[in-house]
Amino acid sequence: MTDVGNMRARTRRILWFAARHLAQTWWYELFLPRVGLARVAARNRSARLQRIAQRFHVLAVDLGGLMIKVGQFMSSRLDVLPPEITKELEGLQDEVPPVPFPEIRTLAEAELGVTLERAFSFIDPTPVAAASLGQVHRARLSETDAADTGLLDVVVKIQRPGIRTIVDVDLSALRRVARWLSHIRLVSDRVDVPALVEEFAVTSLEEIDYLHEAANAERFAQSFAGDARVGVPDLVWERTTRRVLTLQDVTAIKINDVDGLRAAGIDPAEVATEFAAVMFDQLFVHGYFHADPHPGNIFVTPLRDAGVPGAGGSRGWKFTFIDFGMMGDVPDALREGLRKLLIAAASRNGKGMVDGIREVGVLLPSADTAELERAMTKLFARFGGMGFAELQDVDPREFRAFALEFGDVVRSLPFQLPENFLLIVRAMSLTSGMCSSLDPAFNIWNSVEPYSAQLIRAEGGNLVQTVAKEAMSAAGIIARLPQRLDNLTTRIEEGTVSVQTPRLERRLADLERTGRRIVSAILFAALLIGGILLRAEDAVIGTVLIAVSALPLLHALFARILARRGPLP
Repeated sequence: MTDVGNMRARTRRILWFAARHLAQTWWYELFLPRVGLARVAARNRSARLQRIAQRFHVLAVDLGGLMIKVGQFMSSRLDVLPPEITKELEGLQDEVPPVPFPEIRTLAEAELGVTLERAFSFIDPTPVAAASLGQVHRARLSETDAADTGLLDVVVKIQRPGIRTIVDVDLSALRRVARWLSHIRLVSDRVDVPALVEEFAVTSLEEIDYLHEAANAERFAQSFAGDARVGVPDLVWERTTRRVLTLQDVTAIKINDVDGLRAAGIDPAEVATEFAAVMFDQLFVHGYFHADPHPGNIFVTPLRDAGVPGAGGSRGWKFTFIDFGMMGDVPDALREGLRKLLIAAASRNGKGMVDGIREVGVLLPSADTAELERAMTKLFARFGGMGFAELQDVDPREFRAFALEFGDVVRSLPFQLPENFLLIVRAMSLTSGMCSSLDPAFNIWNSVEPYSAQLIRAEGGNLVQTVAKEAMSAAGIIARLPQRLDNLTTRIEEGTVSVQTPRLERRLADLERTGRRIVSAILFAALLIGGILLRAEDAVIGTVLIAVSALPLLHALFARILARRGPLP
């Protein structure tokens, strides 16, 4: 079969898979419930979804190309896809049979313009790793290049021959599937699938441009310049093109090799905590992050001189990141929204979380979030402070019941995904999974809470300013409320407002008292939370805030008692 015939057959397989399972989903999830057969549709739903995921797994491994990347993205979409699908795809690895070395040699020599024997003093024909887009070989620089760069042992990443054509074919098929989905109202009301595919296309095309990856590596290294926690391999620009990338060999202990870490005297639990902090820094401080932090792309490198000082303190090891083909930018506005979201999560504030989600741009402005706020509050109340080990002890039926309820609420809301948000979700999902594998007792809240407090301190003590602003705002509302009520009463007396109740003034007085108590309760909570967060850093200010919080609390309590003792109408 010709290459053109192979590409057409590839497109047909992708489209047939999508059409078949979209039709099946429409039949079970939309048609049957509409004709009163919802129970029939729900029967064996879990097994049905698992079969779909298993079939896609087989298809992705068989086709390679972008299909594996699509499966990896799907495995991280815990917020949208059911667990039967995400769990099946989470083990999808980008490992495919290697391309025969003669074909790799031909492509590399055409790119470099010289023979491999001249470019390198040695290159291993057996690849270290073979992925769907390229494969990696160990090599040694020539004496001249070694003298110029100061490097000797390197790895050479070489693109698979013909991969650009395969990527174009896969993207064309995905765009067609996206157009199909855009005509399904249930999908189109929630997300712009064609826009997501275009974002995925941009990321994929950048990933097969090794000059772009090399520039990403340099930018990432600049972000952590002077930070002893993070290392980046040096580049050999003289031996780098769009389809060949040569860089320092930094092979060390894989971050998920718990036995290897312990053998080197490194505590996996400490690695988990520091890794979460490094990833948080990328998202919330630098605004530029590694979007594919899976175990194959991160090493823990023991240092020759233990106790190297740096931003992370003194330790005998560092993280070494590799493979910068998939990187993400966080615009300033989005980063600010994410910071507020993180602070709300740290304080277990369900409403604050929803407000943060809206500010980030995930929820459309028209979304009615009352049910989501209730669900988030319930989520924090039940699972908010639990680590991975504690969650394992929870009755699975409780998880299932809450997941169904929470999923129904989320699916009912109109939302959109800001640029790069899929990459953020992927990076955080991989980070959480990695930390839990290193330390089963790892509690993400133990990392989120001090980090959120650190963000507040870094912004110049905005917590106190925020509390003060809230207090002034509340005071302003209280001060204006009697005047507004007088104005309303005047309008009623003048007949400009039609009323039919003789107890309006009493109701307005009740409303005023209720408003005052609510404001007092808000001030109490704000001062108390602020005091708790600041106490670890500044005991005096923290204690003062906690003490002052008693005043609005007393007002809220006594105002209610005095209201009950007031004269009856």
